[in-house]
Amino acid sequence: MNRKNLTIQLLALSTLFFSCKNNGLESDASGTFEATETVISAEAAGKILAFDIDEGDVLTAAQTIGYIDSTQLYLSKLQLQQNQKAILSGRPDTKVQLEALQKELDNALSDKQRIENLVKGNVASQKQLDDANTRIAILQSKIAATKSTLTTTTSTINEQSGTVAIQLASVEDQLRKCRIVNPVNGTVLTKYANAFEVTAPGKPLYKIADLTEMYLRAYITADQFGKVKIGDKVMVSIDAENGTTKEYGGVVEWISNKSEFTPKTIQTKDERANLVYAMKIRVKNDGLIKIGMYGEVKF
Repeated sequence: MNRKNLTIQLLALSTLFFSCKNNGLESDASGTFEATETVISAEAAGKILAFDIDEGDVLTAAQTIGYIDSTQLYLSKLQLQQNQKAILSGRPDTKVQLEALQKELDNALSDKQRIENLVKGNVASQKQLDDANTRIAILQSKIAATKSTLTTTTSTINEQSGTVAIQLASVEDQLRKCRIVNPVNGTVLTKYANAFEVTAPGKPLYKIADLTEMYLRAYITADQFGKVKIGDKVMVSIDAENGTTKEYGGVVEWISNKSEFTPKTIQTKDERANLVYAMKIRVKNDGLIKIGMYGEVKF
C-alpha cells in the first residue's frame, strides 16, 4: 500500500515538473529589474516650510510639492526694487533740457537773418552781425556740451540700473529655487527630508523613478554575444502566483562592450563562464514588476 502511494506521488511530481518546463520559458539569460532613478536635491538654503509627498506617491513633471522659507530673499527683492526706482528717478529729461536751448538757437538764427538783411540796406552795422554770429556759435557749443553731459549722466544711470537689474534677476532666481518642483514623472521611492527641517543646496530631498518602464539588467556569455543586438525584441519572464510565470515583450536597449566577472547572484546559460557582458532590456510594466525582482530572458 505504501509502495503504491509512493509511486502515485512520484508520477504526480514528474507530471508537474514536465508541465512547468513546457509552459515556462527556457531562459538564455537572467538578471534583476531596475529603473532610472533620480535623486532630487534642494536648490536653496533654509527651513522647509512645506513638503507634501510620501513614499509611493506618483508625481508629475512640473508639480509643486513644497517650498523653502524665502522671507529674507523677498525682503532683498523689495530693497533692490526701491534702489532701482531711486536710481532711475535721477535720469535727466534730455528732451526738456535741450528744447529751451534749441528754441534760443532758433531765435538767434532768425535774428541773424534779420540783421543780415539790415546790413544789406545799410541800416545795421557789421558789428551787430558779428555779435549775432558769436551768439549762435556760443549756443551751438552750449547745446553740444549739454548733450554730452546728458549722455554721460544717462549712461551712468543706465549702468547703475543694469547692475541692480542683475542683482534682482539673481534674487528672482533664488526665489524660484525656493519652490520645490518635481522635474520628472515617476513614483517616490525614498523620502530624505521632512517639513520644518533645515536644508541646503545639494542636500537630497527624495528619490524618484518612472516605474511604468523597467529595465532587466541581464548577463550573457561570450558565446551569446553575437546572437543578440540592440533593438532586438525578446521575451522576458518573472515568477507569478502558484509557481507559474508571467511573460512580457521586451526590447534590448543596451549591450556592454566590456566583459566583467559574473555577479554571484546571477546564473548564466553556461555556468562555467567566468566573464559575461551586461545588457539592459526595456519592459513595459503593468505594475507587477518591482525594482530588484529576478527575471529571465529568451532571445
